[in-house]
Amino acid sequence: MTNKHKEQQQPKGGAKGAEASQADDAQQAKLAELEEALQQAREDVLRAHAEMENVRKRASREVEDARRFAIEKFATALLDVVDNLERALAVPEGNEKALRDGVKLTLDSWLATIGRFGMQRVEAEGTAFDPHHHEALAHVPHEAEEGTVVAQHVAGYLLNGRLIRPAKVLVSRGNDGDKGEENAGG
Repeated sequence: MTNKHKEQQQPKGGAKGAEASQADDAQQAKLAELEEALQQAREDVLRAHAEMENVRKRASREVEDARRFAIEKFATALLDVVDNLERALAVPEGNEKALRDGVKLTLDSWLATIGRFGMQRVEAEGTAFDPHHHEALAHVPHEAEEGTVVAQHVAGYLLNGRLIRPAKVLVSRGNDGDKGEENAGG
């Protein structure tokens, strides 16, 4: 091969080398750009994680405060009931009627207070037995229709429609209960 032929090939190879060098430079630039974007994404993820952790801690504090002070208004309203009970105890001896009237007013105040906070009394006597609201202490013979609540020993209460304590009641088993016992013995 002649020198002239070699020279003609060199510029071609040199051009390819320059193109390859430019492609390498472009790839290096693209790689640097991608590494920078990756680093930025990592920082964004860390920032977002730190922000989420702060939100979680703040929410946890707020929930704890809400739990600790949830009954503050209720407790404050009950202070009127305490005041009425203290006045009832201050009634001089021998004045039972005033004491009884004071206790009645205190009970009315108590029921009004709990009513303002979504609590209601379950009145059971004379109603059909409902296992969702009543707890039967016993079934007793009675002229009332079978399954009717004939006596309430302890009132039940609902809080915002949800039972928090069932009414403790006696339930009629009707007059058939006496006949059943007679038949069982005979």
